[in-house]
Amino acid sequence: MFDSAAIPQYSSSVSTFDIHRFLSILRALYRQSKAPVISFVAAHGSSPFEILVSTILSLRTKDEVTTAASVRLLKQADTPEALLRLDKKSLERLIYPVGFYQTKAGRLLEISRILLERCQGRVPDTLEELLELPGVGRKTANLVLIEGFRKPAMCVDTHVHRISNRIGFVFSKTPEATEFALRRKLDRGYWMEYNKLLVAFGQTVCKPVSPFCSSCPAVDMCPRIGVSTSR
Repeated sequence: MFDSAAIPQYSSSVSTFDIHRFLSILRALYRQSKAPVISFVAAHGSSPFEILVSTILSLRTKDEVTTAASVRLLKQADTPEALLRLDKKSLERLIYPVGFYQTKAGRLLEISRILLERCQGRVPDTLEELLELPGVGRKTANLVLIEGFRKPAMCVDTHVHRISNRIGFVFSKTPEATEFALRRKLDRGYWMEYNKLLVAFGQTVCKPVSPFCSSCPAVDMCPRIGVSTSR
């Protein structure tokens, strides 16, 4: 699956989990893997508004569907003003078949109106202001801060929550609890890359069910908490 020669190798004699070594391994894996869709969009010079739109579309939607829908929509409407020129039915057709496309179309129109009325058409660059936008939760807000504004933030999705607990770095029951645990424990210098590294790792190696432990270069470091079967 990956070129093992390009991955930093570490001894199984490490007695406690070393997050620094783990993230070094994940960086090497990331260079060989396909980037998560929002990081891919951001790497191609997208604006904070485009990042926000793509992130909303990505919720409960596969990456390939999100990518196609984002490209279709942003070709026609890459600003709040342009998006509001679309009626709801046209917007729904552009983003279909993303999950909950009808609800998301309505929220994108509502968000665009709010941005024009309250924010001079600009996406806010603080967590508190982003959370005031309809349909924007902590995961979306933190990802927009990271990818749209290059600000340190702690974005926790299902991959980050699962893997952070699986490796025994935190012990938490919900993604929100994981976010606050990581804010306390993880060096701030890692915040901006933590989500994209763990998402790529979770999509390709550290799967939710039956992860690829036999080919994982970090297996000797990992206590595999909660893993009952693996490949």
